[in-house]
Amino acid sequence: MSAPINTVLGPGSVSPSAAPSPSAGVVALDLTGRTALVTGAASGIGRACALRLAAAGARVRAVDRAAEGLETLVGEAAGLPGSVAPRLLDLTDLDAAEGAAAGADILVNNAGLQLVRPIEDFPPDVFHTVLTVMLEAPFRLIRGALPHMYAQGWGRIVNLSSVHGLRASAFKSAYVAAKHGLEGLSKTAALEGAPHGVTSNCVSPGYVRTPLVERQVDDQAAAHGIPREQVLSEVMLKDSALKRLIEPEEVAEAVLYLCTPQASFITGTSLTLDGGWTAH
Repeated sequence: MSAPINTVLGPGSVSPSAAPSPSAGVVALDLTGRTALVTGAASGIGRACALRLAAAGARVRAVDRAAEGLETLVGEAAGLPGSVAPRLLDLTDLDAAEGAAAGADILVNNAGLQLVRPIEDFPPDVFHTVLTVMLEAPFRLIRGALPHMYAQGWGRIVNLSSVHGLRASAFKSAYVAAKHGLEGLSKTAALEGAPHGVTSNCVSPGYVRTPLVERQVDDQAAAHGIPREQVLSEVMLKDSALKRLIEPEEVAEAVLYLCTPQASFITGTSLTLDGGWTAH
């Protein structure tokens, strides 16, 4: 079995214990009476967002194709001011995705997948699936959510992008293409939604401590021709000034902030949580 990512630390790399992550501060917001939909909610960033929105009082529709993860999430949400209702859904079913978003006040487009391969070796069917789940499905979800948001004069769309929506990396053609497209879609939704009280923004983190990142280690090692023990320092954190992974809970606080009244003038932009990566 592969070592977990926090132990994949080669010589010269920075241990997480040497650069500890802060406890995420709590954004004050009451979302009682609001309905939020979060995709990719069974693990990682999506799980953290679902729990944080429920902690703020929202009724959360947790969308994922992983039934076991959704069941665990519901148990974790027990006792929170809001609620979490699981919705088993494969986002490649685009009509179902659009229908699931009807009536949502807050939409968090988070679901994603990753394959690390050179372009000449990248399977076209996987490229298509990545673009479907990470770009076309968000379009359909936004499309499904907007009528309700427009009718009530309020809505919040938060698209989980990535530093890879702002910068490219080798061997990630599908992921980078999808995230760049999501940034553009988010800006367009912001321009169209502004007269109706709807904001649309991206949250664009660097590498987050999630199962999606964990699963990349072996592929990154093969693609770059290095031992897996060097992936964290030589690939993932190479361009980050802060030498640690960001935690899902930190990302969730940024998502929640964009739903606060204090953030009502923020739209059409990207809240970048990249540890200084894009400062280069």
